[in-house]
Amino acid sequence: MPINAARRTALAVFTALTLPGFAAWPAPGAAQAQSAAVTASVYEHTDPIFAEFQKENHIPGLVYGIVADGRLVHVRSFGVQDLKSTRRVTPDSLFRIASMTKAFTALSVLSLRDQGRLSLEAPVETYVPEVKGWRYPSADSPPIRVRDLLHHTAGFVNDDPWGDRQTAMPEEEFTQLLRTGVPFTRAPGLLMEYSNFGYALLGRIVANVSGQPYRTYVERTLLQPLSMTSSGFEDTEAPAERRALAYRWENGAWMEEPTMRHGAFGAMGGLQTSATDYARYVAWLLSAWPPRDDADEGPIKRATVRELAQGSNFAWLQERTVDGRPCPQAVTYGMGMRVFTDCELGTVLNHGGGYPGYGSGVLLLPDYGVGLFVFSNRTYAGGSDALWRAASMLNTAGLLSERPRPLSPALSDAYAAARNIYRQGDVLVDKSELADNFLMDRSAANWRRELASIKRQVGACERDMPVFARGAMSANFRWVCERGMVDGYLLLAPTTPTTIQQLRLTIAAPPPG
Repeated sequence: MPINAARRTALAVFTALTLPGFAAWPAPGAAQAQSAAVTASVYEHTDPIFAEFQKENHIPGLVYGIVADGRLVHVRSFGVQDLKSTRRVTPDSLFRIASMTKAFTALSVLSLRDQGRLSLEAPVETYVPEVKGWRYPSADSPPIRVRDLLHHTAGFVNDDPWGDRQTAMPEEEFTQLLRTGVPFTRAPGLLMEYSNFGYALLGRIVANVSGQPYRTYVERTLLQPLSMTSSGFEDTEAPAERRALAYRWENGAWMEEPTMRHGAFGAMGGLQTSATDYARYVAWLLSAWPPRDDADEGPIKRATVRELAQGSNFAWLQERTVDGRPCPQAVTYGMGMRVFTDCELGTVLNHGGGYPGYGSGVLLLPDYGVGLFVFSNRTYAGGSDALWRAASMLNTAGLLSERPRPLSPALSDAYAAARNIYRQGDVLVDKSELADNFLMDRSAANWRRELASIKRQVGACERDMPVFARGAMSANFRWVCERGMVDGYLLLAPTTPTTIQQLRLTIAAPPPG
């Protein structure tokens, strides 16, 4: 049920925290307008989803947040972080986020690649000598590459939940495991199969190549530059009063899970963080979209961050439900992120975290500049369905709008030419703007008849809606006319100078009466 204004004031925890270094995109005015809209309506649309998720899944404590255009626009907590003290969860409560750590590991590997210190195409044995000679038992099987580990295509078996319990494995024991070797389930490069062990191996690569412990490299490369001052890999180093203790629901009661120390498997799932800290990270990730020319403020290049969305090409099809209807999704595994092409939300980056005593999830909508995340302190209560439902709710409420891409000079010129063609009623007003196929595909006389027909129905079209660039060479646009609207599409040819290979104009709204 919607939460009324009085209860919002009494119960909701809210912050509008500007995240330094990650400017809104596009212009600040537009970003702030969207953030204000999300802030004004978010309680009634999303709070009940997570309240229901907590209750139905017997979760002691939960916190979720929404980041929009560089700001934490909403954060809400439910329940307690410690059943004994009944200390309430807050945005600063610390949760282990389990496999959401994998994106931090992937970014660390990519940063070393950017520095020229490793290659994603190199065999893993180049950087971890203990795995020298590892092969699937067939003569034609290739060695495991670093890239295979990032995409879970190394040929290892799915190791949930075994891998979760290995977090505290000492480095010396891990070294011995590597020397002994592990069995393959298939040859590398054939199929994606989730492997915590593979990401632990990436942690060893980070340590060997950087010359410092994995946790130290992540802290210096990501946590410190992003001002994630409360985050880290060793639970016992954090203030006890801020830690959300770990629980599982068993035989109708909560059982406390023991704290696992940081160890060799920490790279697959050991990070502990708060909603306040994690929002900074989410804002930074989202700031990598779209590609642009302004200053790249790091701590890792925007283009490198966008590589998290580059899938392994072993896609599968699944579906979720939106308003009672099936919504198909194409899914692949990127680098520490699952990458979705969703029927409703378009490109989505998503990852869950399942761990003894904890569950978490993150969902990024890079085209909208919006991210949602949730942390809980109950085993494997990740909240993926709640995140998708909340994102759909925001979309249905009209709170998501795609960030406009800047028009390239070539598109600006072509759009001006399209405007002039309509005003003059003739595509021959400037033949130099047209590609050589344009008049072969449709005659000038036919164009004159269509332009005249559109004008008779809608009249002059002198008001522009924002042009939506699909890239540097194509765009959709809408004109507001005297008696309706016209939708248009421009596609430029791969020529220098650029020319128009296709122009489409259709009446979007019929004239009244």
